[in-house]
Amino acid sequence: MSERKEHWENVYLHKSPTLVSWYQEEPTLSLLLIAGAALQLDAPIIDVGGGASTLVDKLCDEGYTNVSVLDVSANALANARNRLADRACTVQWFEEDVTCFKPPQRFALWHDRAVFHFLTNKADRQKYIDVLGQSLEPGGCVIIMTFAVDGPSKCSGLDVVQYDEEKMTAELGPGFEPAETGHQIHITPAGHQQEFAYFCFRAVGETV
Repeated sequence: MSERKEHWENVYLHKSPTLVSWYQEEPTLSLLLIAGAALQLDAPIIDVGGGASTLVDKLCDEGYTNVSVLDVSANALANARNRLADRACTVQWFEEDVTCFKPPQRFALWHDRAVFHFLTNKADRQKYIDVLGQSLEPGGCVIIMTFAVDGPSKCSGLDVVQYDEEKMTAELGPGFEPAETGHQIHITPAGHQQEFAYFCFRAVGETV
């Protein structure tokens, strides 16, 4: 078991998903940004690091019929499956480290809230970007949320990389064109304030 997988399995084994600092009862911004992509309801969407997030529930509620969730933690995915009950069978579940993911299909939209900023190693970030390119349909939409440059420097006991538009654009490279960026203040379950940045990109031309 990799160190990354071991860390996140332990997090979700010993802590309720509703108490982790990144928990959102209502993923309002994510839903707004996904709606802004103007996809058909059967368009393939993947939530990267979705784990125990409630986003999958809300997407199913809104009628999206081709939703996938990827997470390195089996414990996190089990929590979401149990919460969805009978509806879990309508979702594709991938237990995998995103840097090693081999997409079985192309996706119209890639959503990542708070995975990319944990990749402090340049080689891991490049693997992520390679997987992103292999996963997206031409012209596909990318939504990535990270800690902003004035946000936390650590989360869950791990170092993170903070981003602004210039830094994220440089990381993703010429294959992705920025469409929308902004900031969000996230209030943790413990009542603390965290500065997040969000970035929407479009894949330019043919993906890998």
